[in-house]
Amino acid sequence: DTPDEYFEEVYNEYIDRRNYMVEALNKMEEVICPMPGGAFYTITHLPVDDADKFAQWLLSDFEYQNSTVMLAPASGFYATPGLGKQEARIAYVLKKDDLKKAMKALEEALKVYPGKII
Repeated sequence: DTPDEYFEEVYNEYIDRRNYMVEALNKMEEVICPMPGGAFYTITHLPVDDADKFAQWLLSDFEYQNSTVMLAPASGFYATPGLGKQEARIAYVLKKDDLKKAMKALEEALKVYPGKII
């Protein structure tokens, strides 16, 4: 049997990651990130023209300190066409040090993305 302490540690780790990521995202200019209720990801509004294009640009054309960020455009999670066009699903499954690097890379990406909406 797995001891209860293990589950408590894992729970607390994810709460810490969630709180860090939501705070980091909400400090970025024009980013809106509500606190998720029970998931290990957020649906975050980004100041971009199209989250699909932004996600592709991150992987093909952007690099910050030899790395980039991968996120899921949120439009695929909506049944109604057009909803989620400026939103992304961002998970907080990385270790906190890696999550910090990812948030910094995303912040830098949003500063230089050609399709940024101010």
